[in-house]
Amino acid sequence: MSASATFASSLRQPVVAGRFYPADPAALARETAAYLAEAGKPSERPTILAMAPHAGAVYSGPVAGKTLGAANLADTLLLLGPNHTGRGAPMAVWPDGAWRIPGRDVPVEAALAEALLAAAPGLSPDQAAHLGEHSLEVLLPFLTAVRPGCRIVPVAVAEPRPGVLAETARAMAGVLAAWPEPISIIVSSDMSHYLPQATAQKRDSAALARVLALDPQGLLEVVRGEDISMCGVLPMTLGLLIARALGATSARLAAYATSGEVSGDYEQVVGYAGVIVE
Repeated sequence: MSASATFASSLRQPVVAGRFYPADPAALARETAAYLAEAGKPSERPTILAMAPHAGAVYSGPVAGKTLGAANLADTLLLLGPNHTGRGAPMAVWPDGAWRIPGRDVPVEAALAEALLAAAPGLSPDQAAHLGEHSLEVLLPFLTAVRPGCRIVPVAVAEPRPGVLAETARAMAGVLAAWPEPISIIVSSDMSHYLPQATAQKRDSAALARVLALDPQGLLEVVRGEDISMCGVLPMTLGLLIARALGATSARLAAYATSGEVSGDYEQVVGYAGVIVE
């Protein structure tokens, strides 16, 4: 098989363009730029990890824009997202090719994907987990706007066992630390789902307290113990474990909002948070 044929077979097509964000490239660029314009001045310190939400842009776009616009991201991005579909491997790496969004194909950093797969037995090369999953796709317009030449390694994380997550994080951190170019981790997660505003805010505050304390085990425990419907808790646990191994010392809340602020329905809100770890 030729290299071009291999690349074509590994080209992931968008699944929520025209629903979660505009399918027209010009409209998408305008909308994304407007959300990013709300961000403060980018940090001077390199961003080790940024967490951003993945709902429809009208709901979570402002938080994603304020977060990713204020981050100081590398050109190589390790993307960690949840697996809403239940398909594929527990920790599924899209190993090569590219991901398409309107107006752009975002290349996968195949060499880094290969190195991660070789170092971490818990990771698997798997496209099935990604084909119908929206959580990483919806962040790509933001990431390509702030880092036009970015390269990505997408990973869908559904592994629930803390020990496996910790072992995998150690192996992944070793690869990232030795890599010749800087790498930033992007975690995709929404917070509480379909709760009254006050309840969502209270539960989200408990989870975010552990995130801001750089406490991955505490995050997993409080989310499970208090039944917090944070869909990206597993990728965020993995991401925080890697970030700590890479020397992260601080985290800050870049933005928080709920869907009620857009819809006017404060009885069934979804929470959205943006975090930057340095």
